[in-house]
Amino acid sequence: MSVQILYFAGLREKLGLSGERVELPAGVATAGALRDWLVGQGRDALASAKNLRCAINQDMAGLDAAVRDGDEIAFFPPVTGG
Repeated sequence: MSVQILYFAGLREKLGLSGERVELPAGVATAGALRDWLVGQGRDALASAKNLRCAINQDMAGLDAAVRDGDEIAFFPPVTGG
């Protein structure tokens, strides 16, 4: 299963990536499992991000939301504006 991952705000800065396309192993079926797998692949900033938010195909989603082939998953910390 192939997905596009986007990183925003402080995550993008910490990881040095704005996004990447990855092939997921069997068993990675939710956004939370994807996050955990990415941490295992060296994306440690995802583990330490407080109140991590997620969107799947530009719709806000919980970490228990299903991930499917071809999805775009965005991870970002909460941000405020002023």
